[in-house]
Amino acid sequence: MRIARFSIDGNVAFGAVEGEGTVDSGDLVLDIIKGIPYADFELSGVKVPLNKVRLLPPVLPSKIVAVGRNYAEHAAELGHSVVDEAGRPEAPLTFFKPSTSVIGPGDAIAYPAFSSDLHHEAELAVVIGRMCREVPPERVKDVIFGYTAANDVTARDVQQREKQWARAKGFDTSCPLGPWVETELDPADLTLQCTVNGEQRQLGRTSDMIRPVADLIAHISEAMTLLPGDVILTGTPAGVGPLNVGDEVAVTIEGIGTLTNKVIKRG
Repeated sequence: MRIARFSIDGNVAFGAVEGEGTVDSGDLVLDIIKGIPYADFELSGVKVPLNKVRLLPPVLPSKIVAVGRNYAEHAAELGHSVVDEAGRPEAPLTFFKPSTSVIGPGDAIAYPAFSSDLHHEAELAVVIGRMCREVPPERVKDVIFGYTAANDVTARDVQQREKQWARAKGFDTSCPLGPWVETELDPADLTLQCTVNGEQRQLGRTSDMIRPVADLIAHISEAMTLLPGDVILTGTPAGVGPLNVGDEVAVTIEGIGTLTNKVIKRG
């Protein structure tokens, strides 16, 4: 099931997406959900055309936990290794993006004034569905609500010159999510693509992850409690590159859909 969060006439609601097509095709409708989707819910039967509402970020996470260097080719293109001197895999590299970085489909990415080298990073995002801690890998599927597309927008020059990544990856509008959450999906081997102005920049498969989703959530939940709506970003494949003011960047993930955002000058 595809679950979208949207606003209409000043009200915010969740709805189940019905039909086949893209966000702008006019072929999709929303069946409004009674309550919130993390617990048992009912469909109201009240339906609205998706192109008549404003899609919002599909979740409002208390935190976004991101994983770096989870695709070997991407680590290599930035000059990093994913193994230690003994040839053993490094521990997952994790960092936070704040909730204030989240925007939804169609929202603008505001180019930060403190950077001159903004990059796209297309990623599969995992949405947590229940409060959990110390989840073993074999139980991870029980705590997942679903999956959505993400763009870990990065001020690459700031990332390279500052020891911590808080400003480089946590500025306002640096975490587009959407267009909805797909609750019935196997994340093991999905095509992941990023285009800029229609030109392909990134193309990879989730099967190329160094650590799969179950291992990542087990690792992260060893350290912290995850709450419903929290988001785990699982890393980006090779091909990251620059974004400029006026660009349209789109992240497409097999089985989910396409997340599209334009880059504007920060006012």
